[in-house]
Amino acid sequence: MCTGLSYTTKNHYFGRNLDLEFSYNEKVTITPRKFPFEFRRVPSLPTHHAIIGMATTADGFPLYYDGTNEKGLSMAGLNFPDNADYKPEAADKTNIAPFEFIPWVLAQFDTVTQVETALAEVNLVDIPFNDDFPQSPLHWIISDSDRSLAVESVKSGLRVYDNPYGVLTNNPTFDIQSFNLNNYMHLSTNPPENNFSDQLRFDTYSRGMGAIGLPGDLSSASRFAKAVFTKMNSISGTSESESLSQFFQILGSVAQQRGCVRVGGEDSYEITIYSSCCNTDTGVYYYTTYENSQITGVDMHKEDLDSETLVDYPLTKGQQIAMHN
Repeated sequence: MCTGLSYTTKNHYFGRNLDLEFSYNEKVTITPRKFPFEFRRVPSLPTHHAIIGMATTADGFPLYYDGTNEKGLSMAGLNFPDNADYKPEAADKTNIAPFEFIPWVLAQFDTVTQVETALAEVNLVDIPFNDDFPQSPLHWIISDSDRSLAVESVKSGLRVYDNPYGVLTNNPTFDIQSFNLNNYMHLSTNPPENNFSDQLRFDTYSRGMGAIGLPGDLSSASRFAKAVFTKMNSISGTSESESLSQFFQILGSVAQQRGCVRVGGEDSYEITIYSSCCNTDTGVYYYTTYENSQITGVDMHKEDLDSETLVDYPLTKGQQIAMHN
């Protein structure tokens, strides 16, 4: 499944957990400004914004899971099975294949507001990348430092939602996820008050009891509620270290551990393959992996952003341990 997150302290940060049972050899990938983007049904972009994010490159094309452009606009695709519905081509629309949606957006837009305007003409068409990479059922979170959107192509058409939480998980649809938050309005970061009966006395026997009822299972609806509660109540200093720590702690609150979500055979389990956090103001992309808790970073501005060649960095997956003696 997955969780996407937008978070602001002094700078703006964007990232996600990728929860799957297998890896596609994803790498931190930088697409420079002159890499020629060839799209299936719309004009190519020989020059565009530079992009950094996590991608699998196939046939020379970066299939981004999540990314940020040099203007600070960010986007991630998350699994949306049974609900995602891609359309036939429409002559009066901008026909975009789902696998090229992230590059198409990040290559040319600066803000969420610009994207929102363009989406009025977008049609997400049922064109897979190739036989080895069949169609993925996705929906998307698009964010800048001011706003976030949730974008879903469903049977009734393309739905674009304002996303005041800056959080996205998976099913159900975003409108239902938002409505379900009403069930948790009684939760609090404060100790609970006795509203049960004024004739009875109760013992506040533990810290954190104000949030009793906050779901802790790994379903997408529960992760959505928990991530929104954790993010909206998060307090962080403004330094890079404090901001990164808080961001990864929020994602960690909904991470998946091997053995807890069986998805196939006896030994097939979904895990949080990686967690990412990009400082969208500086263009530094940070990540951890399931077996590497140490944060690793890649700075897009240390590369030649005017080149024509993709740059990628394989993930550091083994645990990095700093011994003190």
